[in-house]
Amino acid sequence: MSAYDYVIVGGGSAGCIVAAELAKDAQVLLLEGGPPAEEHPETLIAAGYKDAFINDAVMGERFTVRQTDAAKQRVFAGTGTVMGGSGSVNGMVYTRGARIDYAEWPEGWRWDDLQADFLAIEKVLRPNRRPATKWTEACISAAVANGFSRKADLNDGDLSNVIGYEWMSYENEDRRSSYVSFLKEPGLSPNLTILTGARAHRLLFDADKRATGVEYELNGAHATAEVKREVILSAGTLESAKLLLLSGVGPAEHLRALEIPVVADRPSIGAGLHDHPNVPVFFKADREIDCYFPQLYSFFRTNPDTALPKGQSDTCYVFWPAPSAMRQMTQRMLPPMVVPELFYGPRSRAFVRSLVALVFKIPAVQRFTDRLFGIILILGKPRSRGTLRLSSRDAAKQALIDPAYYADPEDLDTMVRGVRIARQIGNSAGLQDWGARELRPGKRTVSDQAIARYVRKNTITTYHFAGTCSMGIGEAAAVDTQLRVRGVHGVRVADASAIPVTPVSALNAPSMLIGYRCAKMIKAERI
Repeated sequence: MSAYDYVIVGGGSAGCIVAAELAKDAQVLLLEGGPPAEEHPETLIAAGYKDAFINDAVMGERFTVRQTDAAKQRVFAGTGTVMGGSGSVNGMVYTRGARIDYAEWPEGWRWDDLQADFLAIEKVLRPNRRPATKWTEACISAAVANGFSRKADLNDGDLSNVIGYEWMSYENEDRRSSYVSFLKEPGLSPNLTILTGARAHRLLFDADKRATGVEYELNGAHATAEVKREVILSAGTLESAKLLLLSGVGPAEHLRALEIPVVADRPSIGAGLHDHPNVPVFFKADREIDCYFPQLYSFFRTNPDTALPKGQSDTCYVFWPAPSAMRQMTQRMLPPMVVPELFYGPRSRAFVRSLVALVFKIPAVQRFTDRLFGIILILGKPRSRGTLRLSSRDAAKQALIDPAYYADPEDLDTMVRGVRIARQIGNSAGLQDWGARELRPGKRTVSDQAIARYVRKNTITTYHFAGTCSMGIGEAAAVDTQLRVRGVHGVRVADASAIPVTPVSALNAPSMLIGYRCAKMIKAERI
């Protein structure tokens, strides 16, 4: 077909759900830039997340611009580039967020408005929790000793100073991404056409600013998919806004500087970028860690001096067992740290990764790793806001990604306090019974200034980018509460870029929610 009722750009966590729902009674084209999940079996099994993390075919290589307030680092900003998107490569965390988080979203998107939709998703997704281990129970004991409360269900809307086993998108040995749950398992609708390896270049508009199609590239050839009703952008926070900018929808001055014809002057497109930065506090135990998934999450109000409402947690503490993926994490993160930017590329990356693999075969290194764990401190309610801008008119070039980590000093203050709390947890009964000894930042890092330096130098992303097409009530917001892009017609955004303020928790569940509600809204408008 050359013309479709709907063209969806991006087969990720949200896009797969939009496609599945709309294809029940309409002709749909889904364009996914990455490969089929079946070509990379690690994206379909629960234990495969660590191998997917270092597979460049399914985890795209991107970096932020140098972060002024984070030791001028280029922070890795890769996301899933495969059917299922980041939901096919992530740690499978499925958390709805807190009731109080959604009070910051527009009317119609509050906690009580969303529960029926979350339940509908979960009926298909069927998330589960991992069984307890001796080490995870020790972590809970240590957290409880520092003001956390043990909680049975982290999806009931109360995430105020709690710890528990999070829901995860898996069943038995299988990963249950939205691709598996909504498309693969039920069987593809005859109304749905999926093109993988298809890079979208731009949206096309008529004189009335209505979307008429999507230009894309497949196997080196350029083509246009005509759209009769709407284009839905589900390419993710770092790609949906980029595609709008390439299409002439965004800040006019920026577009003109790149000689892109302006379709709609929308300064909010690409603004509002934010993320959950994190830093690790590492410990070594006196015995092997008996856990192989990051299955334990906790949420806490680390900085009571901020303006957040009472009871709203601002940070997340993840108890990370190094045996689960230490080699793969090192293989992914080390190459850009040791290879100069001028020489960084596939060959240098592969060379460093091969050296890392050899090092991890050394018995002493393996024994060390088997006893290593981290308490990963995640800033869940960042105040800092950055931007996404084009570096070129070439769709193959990555955008200029600037999450502006710690641009607001309050964020750094919260992280410094959080490092101290993570230390206290590691030094409390429970983990001390495991002989926990702090390795990093180390006992010599004592003052606030020294901890702040450690935070700046060791910040990485939690892959929770949001806000580049933020939804809101006012005319200045990029999209309205029906997810329609303001200033043009026939275009919606259905992914985490529409999130105005991140929940304190992971964004995979909210992203699926946005996809589900987008399809629901579209179908309701047709009645």
